[in-house]
Amino acid sequence: MKIEDPHTIARLQAAFEARDRSQDGRFVVAVTSTGIYCRPSCPARRPRPENVEFYANGGDAADAGFRPCLRCRPDEAARDEQAVKQALAAIRASEAAIGLELLAERAGYSPAHFQRVFKRIIGLSPAAFARALREERARDALSGEARVSDAIYEAGFEAPSRFYETVKGRLGMAPSAWVKGGQGVTISWAVVETTLAPMLVAATDKGVCRLSFGEGPEELAVRFPNAALVEGGTEFVALLARVVAAVEAPGTGHDIPLDVKGTAFQEAVWRELRKIPSGETRSYAEIAAAAGRPSAVRAAGSANGANNVAVLIPCHRVVRSDGSLGGYAYGEAIKRELLERETPPG
Repeated sequence: MKIEDPHTIARLQAAFEARDRSQDGRFVVAVTSTGIYCRPSCPARRPRPENVEFYANGGDAADAGFRPCLRCRPDEAARDEQAVKQALAAIRASEAAIGLELLAERAGYSPAHFQRVFKRIIGLSPAAFARALREERARDALSGEARVSDAIYEAGFEAPSRFYETVKGRLGMAPSAWVKGGQGVTISWAVVETTLAPMLVAATDKGVCRLSFGEGPEELAVRFPNAALVEGGTEFVALLARVVAAVEAPGTGHDIPLDVKGTAFQEAVWRELRKIPSGETRSYAEIAAAAGRPSAVRAAGSANGANNVAVLIPCHRVVRSDGSLGGYAYGEAIKRELLERETPPG
């Protein structure tokens, strides 16, 4: 399917210009002047925008007469997704931890490459995903077992000490939707017009779990494949109005409840983002240092990009060390406008 919607095309073009690896496998870019199609992250020189078309997948691009790029090998993105899907099934089915080497061997990848592929698609390393899954199982088991020790071992922990070390301070948090694709969760959603772009807002009963520009229920279903997605009704109107107001006047809406979850480092980065005063910016290095890992500048950038709720967690306030804007999932124009709206007159 060739993608025709102008707002979607603008978002995909921005991802292509930024060589956004997180978008690999979500769409392909066809170049009419060369007759090839590429991954969004293809390292090749960027063609003129008028020579670019976007397709949902490589098969659609091939049907339209394009051939795969020999440099970025876009069809391997589908292979990556299948390898990760098989690894997820193996992790979920195993009572004991599965090492990275074994997961990579089953997929036919080197351990380092498979780690990168898994983290790009899921947002977590295989080990971090397995830990999150054990925590989820611990919550379920604790709610149904008469003895705490039975629940601990049933969840896959080798000893009670490991259980308490891992989940200390976390059992009270809501189950992470990304672990089970939203299984057992009802998510209300709406797409509304804003002065920036059409905006998707989605929320559980705990708070906003997705805020994005140029997306709709199709993209939400990909992100939460096992959730019950319902178009927001009258009970959703009040929250939606608060979110729209916060987007039109960035720097407000601090009391809007959120339902987001990430790794410990991602959550630390998101906390620091919310501390940045409206009208100010920070560099990726400053965010990494504030989150407690000064050397993890690239990881801070990845955590910034993994933010599920644009504007409410203000990742647009992070710029490069030289003061240039840097990348933004929804395009430089939206990022620039958000920053300009936050800048005091004069």
